[in-house]
Amino acid sequence: MHRLTVQYFSPADPAAFDERYESVHVPLVRALPGIESFTLARPRPLRGDAPYLVAELWFEDADALQTALGSPEMAAAGKDAATYEVASVVMFSGEVREML
Repeated sequence: MHRLTVQYFSPADPAAFDERYESVHVPLVRALPGIESFTLARPRPLRGDAPYLVAELWFEDADALQTALGSPEMAAAGKDAATYEVASVVMFSGEVREML
């Protein structure tokens, strides 16, 4: 499996962020070609800071992830994500291996 992770930090207006993210952005992500799973988490820091929201997009393999990244649907999701007023966004991807 391959995962794309997006971390959102400190939205200017958390309630507005939540409403818009779930009503506009989530449907855009669900439309990505090849997406197998899409999860959201609101981390609670054990120490230090934590992101406000973490989105994980799961794909069967690197090819499926690359197809999604180059799709018009991803372009639409990226365009929407750029409109959110957050302190920062961190994105990364990689292969996921189960160890247990």
